[in-house]
Formats: sequence, structure tokens, C-alpha cells
Amino acid sequence: MTPLAGRFLAAGLILALAACEGAVADKKDPLGSSVIDAAQINDLLLAAGDPNESIAYFEQALAQEPNRADFRRGLAQSMARAKRYPEAGRLYEEMIALKQDEPADKLDFAMVSAHLQKWDEVERQLTTIPPGLNTPRRHMVEALLEDHRQNWAAADAAYARAESLTTNPASVLNNWGVSQMSRGDLPRAQTTFERALTYNSRLFSAKNNLAISRGLQGNFQLPVVPMSEKEKAIIMNNLGLIALRKGEKNIAKGLFAAAVETHPQHYAAAADRLAALEAVVEN
Repeated sequence: MTPLAGRFLAAGLILALAACEGAVADKKDPLGSSVIDAAQINDLLLAAGDPNESIAYFEQALAQEPNRADFRRGLAQSMARAKRYPEAGRLYEEMIALKQDEPADKLDFAMVSAHLQKWDEVERQLTTIPPGLNTPRRHMVEALLEDHRQNWAAADAAYARAESLTTNPASVLNNWGVSQMSRGDLPRAQTTFERALTYNSRLFSAKNNLAISRGLQGNFQLPVVPMSEKEKAIIMNNLGLIALRKGEKNIAKGLFAAAVETHPQHYAAAADRLAALEAVVEN
């Protein structure tokens, strides 16, 4: 793996994981008929909208009925959606201590633990999940663990299993591409990101990762995929950073200028880098 590729791995992995969180869903735990209305509200809150709104709802509901497993579960899932992973992890630990957890909760806890880089916990939770829970999410977590171990053959096998179990593997392929990029296999990563976008052309993390994989190979052109003006500005700024770190100052200058022109209200950072490069040229 090149040092430059390594600098982008952490950010890419975070993006990849964030995409995966919303795209691969596990079966909901069945609730008793006595709480069917609450279950419908829970599902609606977890499926859409601002995660902070669902956090407020589940916090209030759990305060009123602290023994309700579905409220604790909903709060943990909402915390994870809001990227409040330490709090989500503590809630899953509570569920396990109270014996309220189901296999899907252990899997969610493993994913949260992966975000927190707690790989011993990831492994511990995976060993407790029965084989019957054969979901894309399970194999995604296994793949992330094997990535951490740098056991690339096992990681590839787990990504392949996850892809085979879903009709829309965009997020799986995006994660797989990040894994390949972390190994320094940039051409293969580029192809995998392109495959991801054939399933979901709106997946920004795959667009960004595709541009990064191309930039690290010296190709600073925007990939030919649908992009909003804001997305173009973000990607051109990122390509400018890669060009700058490769010593391609003129290319970087052009990319930063294009980023500012494309979406100026979002790109003070690109403007600052452009000004710095222009000052260097003038001096």
C-alpha cells in the first residue's frame, strides 16, 4: 500500500461504513400484538427522518417504560444512525446485561464496535450469532474484521457472500472497493466503485471513492457519473488535495479554483488553499 493511499483509507472507510449503515437492513424483532401501535411508530422513526428526532422519542419512551426492550433497541439504533457510536455501544451492553438482546442486536453491536475500532468486541459478538442469521450485514461485519486483520482472501470471501445476498449491493461494493484501495490495488478498487455506482448512481461515497482511486493513479478528471454541483465541488477539492500531495501544484490550483467556482458557499477551504498556492507562485 502506498503512503498516500493510506492517508485516505480512514476517511474512505468511514464513508463506506456510513453508507453501509443505511443500506443493509436486518429483520426487525417481532413485537407482541399489545404494542403494535408503538411498533409502527418505532419502525417509522427508524426508517426515515432526522435520527435526532427518533433519539428524543426513544429517550422519552424509555424513561417512561425502562423495561421495554423495543425502546432500548430503538434508542441504540437511533444513536448509531446519528453516529453517536459510544452511546449506542453502551445501550447494546445494557441490552445484553438485561438479557433483552436478540441475534440481530448482537450484529448491530458488532457493527457499532467496528466503528469504534473495538475489534475484540466485534469478534466476540460475531461468535455469539447463530448461523441462521445469514444476512448481508453479517458478512459485511465479518469482512470488516478480516480487513482489520489484513486477511484479504477471507475479506474478499465475506464481501462476495454479502454481495450475493442482496439485490442492491452498492454499499457492499463500496466497502469492498475501500478494502482494495487500502491494499494498494487501485485499478481493482476503481472497477469495484464503478460497479457500485451501476446499482446506485446516487451513492456519494462511491463517487468520491472512485475519484480518489483515480486520482491516486494520476487521473484527476472527474468520473463520468451523475453529480450535483455540491458533489462536484467536494470531489474536485479532494482531487486537488491528492494532486497537491503528489507535487502537482498547477493541477491542484486548477482543481481548487474549479471547486470554488462550482459551489463557492461550501468551499472556503478550497479558496484558502488556492490563495496559498497563488501566493507561492507570486513570491
